[in-house]
Amino acid sequence: MVGLHIIQNSPAKLALNSTLKSSLRQAVTGGGTTGSFGAPTERDDKRHAITTDTLDTYALERWEASIQTILHYMVSSGHGQLPTKPSQGVLYLLQRSELMKSVHGSPLQITSSGFQFLLHSPHDQLWSLLLQYLHMAEERQMDLVEVLSFLFMLSTMELGREYSTDPLSETQKAMLEDLRDYGLVWQRKASSKRFSPTRLATTLTSLSPPLPTSSTTRTAQAGSGSVALTTGAGQQGFIVLETNYRVYAYTDNPLEIAVLNLFVTMKYRFPNLAVGMLTRESVRKALSNGISADQIISYLTTHAHPQMRKNNPLLPVTVQDQIRLWELERNRLKSAEGFLYKDFASQADYEYVLSYAKQIGVVLWENAMKRAFFGTLDGHANIRAFIERRTGGG
Repeated sequence: MVGLHIIQNSPAKLALNSTLKSSLRQAVTGGGTTGSFGAPTERDDKRHAITTDTLDTYALERWEASIQTILHYMVSSGHGQLPTKPSQGVLYLLQRSELMKSVHGSPLQITSSGFQFLLHSPHDQLWSLLLQYLHMAEERQMDLVEVLSFLFMLSTMELGREYSTDPLSETQKAMLEDLRDYGLVWQRKASSKRFSPTRLATTLTSLSPPLPTSSTTRTAQAGSGSVALTTGAGQQGFIVLETNYRVYAYTDNPLEIAVLNLFVTMKYRFPNLAVGMLTRESVRKALSNGISADQIISYLTTHAHPQMRKNNPLLPVTVQDQIRLWELERNRLKSAEGFLYKDFASQADYEYVLSYAKQIGVVLWENAMKRAFFGTLDGHANIRAFIERRTGGG
């Protein structure tokens, strides 16, 4: 904090930096023209004032419309039939964050990090995307300080109030369009001079849930109809796993079924039930895409049906062990590019070069009987130079 000039460097007392102190007091009391907590506005016609229920409805619809499109694309690895495809900007973000990757020009495939992203809560998923948005800010010639300032400003705003766009910089006005797509801010129309933060934005820096919880179903008036705000079966748990490796998924959510299809061989589909099997082939397919055995077990545990949670242990031990054995079976052999060093003139020469290679941490395999060892590709230049120095350039 001393290095950031937040507190003064004094051994006798702990005090805020004087400049920070005055700026903080000004921000908290609403003084000055910086608008640290936004510039609230009031409508003359109270009938058009926004309500928190309307904001929750809007946030849920926009978040699900954006994140569900992203998740559907990820689990289908770019091959699935989707009603809408993510924009090029979103696809670029997925690649930059290494949630998906292309190998040798192949279509984008979900990675281990991408599957872990599926397991996260909406709050964690949102921050993962926002952090990547920060990394990309400078590429888009956006002021990183203003981007951070606006995100923290949103988190301190009051839910249900409207704020003016006049004090915002050009960078922050550009951010409004991006954040509106994800449901973090609401505007009556794109050219409006007012905006309201949704619950997704006001809970960025708090432990409060970013969307209405699954334990309560809130109904908000949206135009002439009503919208039920629920978060789907996944929050309650919908998977039943039997000791014979059969999986029952009590859901009609296409995304949840698509995620299961990454490591389960689906057999039957009914209106509210999908049945499949955990097989060696299906698990090995998931492992080849970078999904680990622990991630598969974690997903099954996280989304276990309430009836399953009465079991101890929750998942059958035999099934957990078999999934891990399938992973070990695949990982028996590992390949690595490098160089083989052999034909040393003496045991002393071999041990001397081997000792140097171990010091720089590039030895992958060694055999003292054959006076040979295998080093990494990156370490070859150093080892070669070391040998040439020892042999006088011979």
